[in-house]
Amino acid sequence: MPKEEAAKVRRTLQLRFTLPTGDSARLAAMIKAAAPFYQMFGKAEVRLLQNVDDPAKFVQIIDYDADEEWELGRQRIASDPRMQVYLQTWRSMFPGALEIDVFQEV
Repeated sequence: MPKEEAAKVRRTLQLRFTLPTGDSARLAAMIKAAAPFYQMFGKAEVRLLQNVDDPAKFVQIIDYDADEEWELGRQRIASDPRMQVYLQTWRSMFPGALEIDVFQEV
């Protein structure tokens, strides 16, 4: 008998940050290398946007479908050592603030 699939919730994670320069090559390489990590979010689609008026500003958008149980434990996931290492890597790359928001469609 097939196992019932867990209920899914759609979320959009946005990371907003500024690089010291508008050179996105290193950033794009890091995002590409981290692709397997993004699947931790569950069926993730990742985009990187660069501000056309201020090329040093970026937004990374991760759209994902997560198990409802996983989403309910998002605070627990945020304290996961793998997530902490990932966020620390991001923060070390940017001299300014790294803003992170999670959205749901209404």
